[in-house]
Amino acid sequence: MTTKKRVVVKIGTAVLSRAEGGLNMGRIRSLAEEMAEIQKDGYSVLLVSSGAIGAGMDSFGFQQRPTVLRDKQAVAAVGQVILMEAYKNAFARHNVTVAQMLLTQADLEDRTRYLNARHTLSALLNRKVIPVINENDTVSTEEIQFGDNDSLAAMVAVKMEAKTLCLLTDVEGLLTGTGDNARILPEVFQLTPDIEALVSAKTGSHKSAGGMASKIQAAHKAMSSGVETWIASGRRMNVVHEILKGQGIGTCFQPQQDTPLNARKRWIAFGRRVKGAVYLDDGAVNALVHNKRSLLPSGVVRVEGQFNAGDTVRLMNSAGREMARGLIAYSSHDTKKIRGKKSIEIEKILGHPAPAEVIHRNNLVVL
Repeated sequence: MTTKKRVVVKIGTAVLSRAEGGLNMGRIRSLAEEMAEIQKDGYSVLLVSSGAIGAGMDSFGFQQRPTVLRDKQAVAAVGQVILMEAYKNAFARHNVTVAQMLLTQADLEDRTRYLNARHTLSALLNRKVIPVINENDTVSTEEIQFGDNDSLAAMVAVKMEAKTLCLLTDVEGLLTGTGDNARILPEVFQLTPDIEALVSAKTGSHKSAGGMASKIQAAHKAMSSGVETWIASGRRMNVVHEILKGQGIGTCFQPQQDTPLNARKRWIAFGRRVKGAVYLDDGAVNALVHNKRSLLPSGVVRVEGQFNAGDTVRLMNSAGREMARGLIAYSSHDTKKIRGKKSIEIEKILGHPAPAEVIHRNNLVVL
């Protein structure tokens, strides 16, 4: 199956849940019918589904989403069974087999584990099985969790080289404001400060775990890797069908790359946890973005966080906006020592031979 017909559909908790509690079985059945029809049209479908914690809350008598980690893990363990049973039964009506895959951030950061996951997903898709993917809440901790399934869905779309990512929530898309005159923003070509201001104004969903901010971050990851991304209402019937036919209603984030980032660049940009930030002067930003150069110590203004050589760091411009990511050649301690210096001074400062570049061009991705 060509990756050009791969679509990742993320279904939010607000879409799957009833106001009075429990799963909305009717909506799950209608979504299963739609996904089955899309598969018949020749698409490979990967579902990223929230809802495990919500599905398991009744079993423990929780009236509100638990906040203690061990409680969330226990509830998720029970709820995941309920959620998968609902999907299994809904898809069985259309003779479609589903499979469960639970992932953590660490699974996609470690290259061996990531490749194993990719091979498993590819094998399932080749056999017309629809994977239902969720974060493995039962073992996730603050250090390894994605934090929300929007980010997980973007990672899956990028890693599986999907053509389209659909983030289904309880709103029609990104709105232009909060008043009566607010309208859906139909298309986004670049994540500008104006777009981020709309998110800060809380124009998105108030029920989803990640909120609109997490969806914008997910769209950023996906569109930077050549994946068309939609934020649309999961309550609209045949919403994904409409999107794939070019008739979608929602906000479409257009891919920024004419050709997707290669596998290694995707891994550098989005496949590893970011450990710190390096702030650059305008000259260094220009050299990286326009002249395709490596980052030299002379362009480093400030260092944030603690990291080791080989870790992933954010590269920030003078306005405090992230403009690139890369694998840094120095620890935070040494980077602070050589910031603002010329490359020929590094060996004298550190007392041993060292690379001339803080981040080599081959280990850097401009966002």
